[in-house]
Amino acid sequence: MRATEAMETMETNTAGRSALKRQAILEAATTVFLSKGYPGTSMDEVAALASVSKQTVYKNFTDKQRLFTEIIHGGLDRIDELFSNVTGSLADTQDLEKDLTALARQFVTILTQPRLLQLRRLVIAEADRFPELGRTYYERGPERVHALLAESFARLADRKLLTLHDPVLAANHLTWLITSIPVNKVMFCGSGEHFTRAELDHYADEAVRVFLAAYR
Repeated sequence: MRATEAMETMETNTAGRSALKRQAILEAATTVFLSKGYPGTSMDEVAALASVSKQTVYKNFTDKQRLFTEIIHGGLDRIDELFSNVTGSLADTQDLEKDLTALARQFVTILTQPRLLQLRRLVIAEADRFPELGRTYYERGPERVHALLAESFARLADRKLLTLHDPVLAANHLTWLITSIPVNKVMFCGSGEHFTRAELDHYADEAVRVFLAAYR
């Protein structure tokens, strides 16, 4: 019994160390990919930054393309988690303008996070090299977010709080009203562009005002 317990403990410790190494590789690779792009990233540099051997990197991820794909998919999981939480309760609102404004402010805050903007720029830059990965990012990112919003808008329309014929189009209208200025500026001008909390709130508040003027 004791020998079995010792073996189980050893296996658990080994699995824990492997998981920590894998996470360290992902974090290091994310840093390098975001700063140097896909062509400029080497597995040697990732291994050095993660403090593991290059063989360990290849053992966990096979090649650079697999590692790149894992990073993008991990970012998508985070996006889905963030926006699912933000849009979840909107359909049951008792104060549409207040809750939609709160959602808009959260939305613009999330989408202007530097790491998320860098990831978006990286996917766009490599869309021709990895078209399927770009499509996956679009479907699980923007398309998924708009679908979640559209579900809430359709329910709000059933409650006579909104008047609309195309919930998905209305969702796109709202998100672009909220984010087009800050996101476009950072996409073109780089991550050095920053916006104050007051500026982001202003974009969100005005987006809701215009949206409700059209759809309420």
